[in-house]
Amino acid sequence: METGKPEIASLEEFFGGNMRPAVAVETFLHSDRLFPVREIPNGGAVRAFPASPAPLPDIRFQSCGKICDLNDYLAVNRVAGLLILKDGAVVLENYELGLKPEGCWSSCSIAKSIASTLVGAAVRDGAIAGLDDPVTHYIPELSGSAYEGVTIRHLLTMSSGVAWDETYTDPNSHRRHLLEAVLTRGAGSIIDYMKSLPRAAEPGTVCTYNTGDSYLVGAALERAVGQNAATYLSQKIWSRLGMRRSADWWLEAPGGMALVGSGISATLSDFGRFAQFVLDEGRIDGEPVVPEGWFAEAGAPLMPASQGYDYGYGYMWWTPGPAWPDSHGVFMAFGIYGQTVYINSAQRLAIVTLCARSKPSQAARVELDDDAFFAAVAAALR
Repeated sequence: METGKPEIASLEEFFGGNMRPAVAVETFLHSDRLFPVREIPNGGAVRAFPASPAPLPDIRFQSCGKICDLNDYLAVNRVAGLLILKDGAVVLENYELGLKPEGCWSSCSIAKSIASTLVGAAVRDGAIAGLDDPVTHYIPELSGSAYEGVTIRHLLTMSSGVAWDETYTDPNSHRRHLLEAVLTRGAGSIIDYMKSLPRAAEPGTVCTYNTGDSYLVGAALERAVGQNAATYLSQKIWSRLGMRRSADWWLEAPGGMALVGSGISATLSDFGRFAQFVLDEGRIDGEPVVPEGWFAEAGAPLMPASQGYDYGYGYMWWTPGPAWPDSHGVFMAFGIYGQTVYINSAQRLAIVTLCARSKPSQAARVELDDDAFFAAVAAALR
């Protein structure tokens, strides 16, 4: 622990799910101490959301065999921030666990969905010719590896076919070995590690959730646009959307590439502004940032997810599984420990949750059902 600073977890504790509740909160609040970061500057006047003319109706949903309400959801799921936007207005904005409106919280893998949006921006800019470009065109170091023949689209849909185990809590998983490589070898370690992996399936045939693939999306993006992903995010979105404050993004090494699969730290309301940008079909003041129809495609179930996930997968967005009620137009960004951006384009509804749950993976946690809560909010606001 650094003198005079709150105690936070080590990276091994953070990814291994071994954090006391208070330490978890401080770690999410101060995640810029886990990795080097690059600032994502905001710009211009803050665009405040109007308040909804109607309050949030009483929310009731069934989970764990019980009828639960909003307070149950906030308490049991350790929700530090909850923002509900309907038709561009705030229905509910709630803070707990020491998070304040001006405080930043780590996105975890919500960053993947933001990064895929930047790929859309790069396609519209012409920096990336198309999603079927081979990744080796942008990262020639991968030539001759299992990534030969893998396209940008394959990376976005987690269907590279490269062998991968994402288990955060297993020190022997590929995910943890990649973390170790970054911590011990720094700049260049991600590409070096990923090109050493074998192929497990033909590209485009199987969806296997793979943070390493998302990091390669970042490497290809940065080389295509000629700048760090954090700078590009600021240029295309963050400095133009009336964000409350500047954010930051984890880096592989000081001055190195962004770890685009994780680690954007921003305020609850700024994650909400990004969600509203998605609902606005990627337009800022009427000007498109991504190609027309981008989010309809990116948020579609392009691949059935594997590894026991009850969701489909688009361009680094999750899509509802068959058990979801009334899921038309719904897709989501998820991060470990309960971070979520829920998009319901059919109802012009967005929900952001920032959480400090007990374990990184849903299967290992004791919690109420997010899906049931989101569906209950959508039904109440329909």
